Amino acid sequence: MEETKFTPQTWPDKPEQATPEAKNKFVGIWIFICSDITLFASVFATYLSLKDKGPAGMEFSAAELFELPLAFVMTMLLLTSSLTSVYAMYHMKNYNFKGVQLWMTITVLLGLGFLALEIYEFYHYVHIGFGYTQSAFSSAFFTLVGTHGLHVVIGLVWIICLLVRNARRGLNLYNAPKYYAASIFWHFIDVVWVFIFTVVYLMGVLG
Repeated sequence: MEETKFTPQTWPDKPEQATPEAKNKFVGIWIFICSDITLFASVFATYLSLKDKGPAGMEFSAAELFELPLAFVMTMLLLTSSLTSVYAMYHMKNYNFKGVQLWMTITVLLGLGFLALEIYEFYHYVHIGFGYTQSAFSSAFFTLVGTHGLHVVIGLVWIICLLVRNARRGLNLYNAPKYYAASIFWHFIDVVWVFIFTVVYLMGVLG
């Protein structure tokens, strides 16, 4: 299958589901996302129940702690990366491998920018005394945002491996579903972050 040569005219309209294996990958990524929704629902519920809870005199409130400008920049980076992955899938459907590689590379760079700001944010909080074990609130915050950050790392490693492994192979019906599954996972990460931005940062600062 990997040796089959295609042209834009002979390339399937839905390469991500053109083979039985591809359909299995498509179903598999959605099953995984559904299970992951359960994970995030539990950590969201935990955060909401423990928000602003901690020992007297040792606590930071959400309104005092969070910085909306930084969170907004992080949000824009991640949402833009979701858009660039859409462009990559557009080129994938049109059998333009260079376009796929280019836009997925931009997606990775934007994701790395987001991750760098999140690491800076965590470092800043720990530096001012808001560490993981400082209170129930801090534990819930770092668990929720850190779980999302771990998913970002997984997504970046996934996409980078695809870019490197297929750099000389070109686009085919074997790797197209893999790019598509990675793109779906990345969109899921972005949607989760929108909820985090709203529930944690926006509601935390504005009440």
